[in-house]
Amino acid sequence: MNVTFTPKAEAFMRRMVRMAGAGTAGFRLEVSPGGCSGLAARFDVETEPKPTDSVIEVSRLRVFLSRESCRLLDGATVHFLDTRTESGFSIIAPNATASCSSAAAPPPAVVTIDVRSIRHIGLGESIRG
Repeated sequence: MNVTFTPKAEAFMRRMVRMAGAGTAGFRLEVSPGGCSGLAARFDVETEPKPTDSVIEVSRLRVFLSRESCRLLDGATVHFLDTRTESGFSIIAPNATASCSSAAAPPPAVVTIDVRSIRHIGLGESIRG
């Protein structure tokens, strides 16, 4: 599997794991088909991967991905946006197909996970964008 995490995405994932207070925890990024972009996504901080997960390391940060997430993220770039008007993950997945596009060739699918409503949570609770 080939997925790229930008430095800002990596920094955000590290910050979330650190805020959860568990040094060995990992960051779960769950991607599934859906929405106009062709993708839907959510994320959590978890202590351990599920038995069927793939675990990739991003500069010693563990990232937990389901089989479907691996398939959908293959070739994707995961960004983190933090501007005055946007805050959240943006996933550029060239192989995903948008479901709300016109007859013209659709652009690569982009899903943005808004993080404006994030609150401090305990380990094991879900963070949804």
